[in-house]
Amino acid sequence: MKVENINNRPNQFIIENGNESIFQSYNSIIAKVIDNGFNPDTVYLDEKYWNYSKTTSKYRNIFLNMTSKEIENHIKNGFIKLINLN
Repeated sequence: MKVENINNRPNQFIIENGNESIFQSYNSIIAKVIDNGFNPDTVYLDEKYWNYSKTTSKYRNIFLNMTSKEIENHIKNGFIKLINLN
């Protein structure tokens, strides 16, 4: 397992564990990406905290390499699933 800060920002973490990458903001898991060995990866966002604040959204977007609009479209189209990650 490997943990690092996003852009040296305290309280914004990327956790790498095998084929999973997790974005944690403060004490809440915001996103989980599972590398299935094929494209696209499986992406989950926490149903409660995925869009919690501007700061959370900023670093979530960096983690997923997407804009907020792209993320919203992927949720609507079922490519990103909202689940309880906490």
